[in-house]
Amino acid sequence: MRKVGFVSLGCPKNLVDSEVMMGQLKKAGYEITNNAEEADTVVVNTCGFIESAKAESIEAILEATNAKNNGITKRVVVAGCLVERYRNDLMKELPDVDAFIGTNELDRILDAADKTKNFRELPLLPIGNKTATYLYDFDTPRHRATESHTAFIKIAEGCDRPCAFCSIPNMRGSFRSRRFGSILKEAEDLAKQGVREIVLIAQDSSRFGEDLGEVDALAKLIRALGEIEDLHWIRVMYAYPTHISDAFLEAIAETEKAVKYLDMPLQHGSRNVLKLMKRGGTRESLEKLIRRVREKVPNITIRTTFITGFPGETEEDFGELMTFVKNCEFDNVGVFTYSDEEGTPAYDLPNKVDAKTMKRRRTTLMKEQAKISKRKNKAKIGKVHKVLFEGLSQESDLLFQGRLQGQAQEIDGYILINDMPENFEPKIGEIYDVKITEAHDYDLIGEIL
Repeated sequence: MRKVGFVSLGCPKNLVDSEVMMGQLKKAGYEITNNAEEADTVVVNTCGFIESAKAESIEAILEATNAKNNGITKRVVVAGCLVERYRNDLMKELPDVDAFIGTNELDRILDAADKTKNFRELPLLPIGNKTATYLYDFDTPRHRATESHTAFIKIAEGCDRPCAFCSIPNMRGSFRSRRFGSILKEAEDLAKQGVREIVLIAQDSSRFGEDLGEVDALAKLIRALGEIEDLHWIRVMYAYPTHISDAFLEAIAETEKAVKYLDMPLQHGSRNVLKLMKRGGTRESLEKLIRRVREKVPNITIRTTFITGFPGETEEDFGELMTFVKNCEFDNVGVFTYSDEEGTPAYDLPNKVDAKTMKRRRTTLMKEQAKISKRKNKAKIGKVHKVLFEGLSQESDLLFQGRLQGQAQEIDGYILINDMPENFEPKIGEIYDVKITEAHDYDLIGEIL
């Protein structure tokens, strides 16, 4: 039972957890395989954030247990956020699963994969809001699942925000930062392995270091990472709007290798809905923030996400959100319909919005954003941009693809490359000058100069 296959669902933060578990198994002599049919053990690292993610996780678990019952695999391990939310229910309803591991138990993966141990009889370690302590370190084994030129670094774990719609604190525990030196050492090691883009992630990246008594720690980290010779790009994801400091913005503006990109989930633009969400702020205060960001970092790309159909959202509230999007003209936007999650404050709110209305509002908002994105992309035609080359296109093996600084992998668009100098052989992970020749709603077309 030495071959282990992984199914990693959900966000990049969960992917890092999978990489850490794979690294420990590999160091112990296990072989990591991408072929589910040859895996002796299958690990499903679940997401439990919203209803659609939970359904996807359950489907993956059942597929793994069916493979076990059909003799294809011998052992099934379920890990991640779904375990933290529904551990007792899962143990009761899924008798064919051999082991369950929560988000605070990644170092128990070797026991979970060991066929000689009955993991169901081992003591459970349910997470509490103040009891989670696990953080991986720079010397923790990792088996990276990303492309060779890009890697995620988790700089903190957990969250203390009171957002009414979110269950993350119950699944990840309270906010806790990694040590500055540990992150820097990990980045240096990754750069030596050929990684050219580092993506800093956490549930709340902008609070990094605050719990350790550090001031402007994220700004200092960005500047320090910018000194690593072999890195090309440093990207920060998941910043919280109330913690966007001038020092942070100045670090992005003044550090050459820091991409001019800000991922900042805003969730809404109506004072009423923001108050119900327990996030605070108003459309006016958020618009002021966007202006400050753009003043501090000229030509920055701003990405955000919104929720439509939150309990109590009226047509007037949605209209204010539309006004907010039109006024700010964000570069990249993701829109989700509200998911009613038990155990969150929003679950008990009155005035629920019906599914049809939620979807209509989402569609309306996405159509407006598509017009904004296409207009912004058309303005790039004829201009030359630095592009991180990524090899053959995911859409067509007749084209190549890359990303501008304003395009985060897998969540934003790409630049499709249809021309380059004769006999030129670009290398994956290198930066090239690309002239934009065509523009679509989200993707661009260009040629390497």
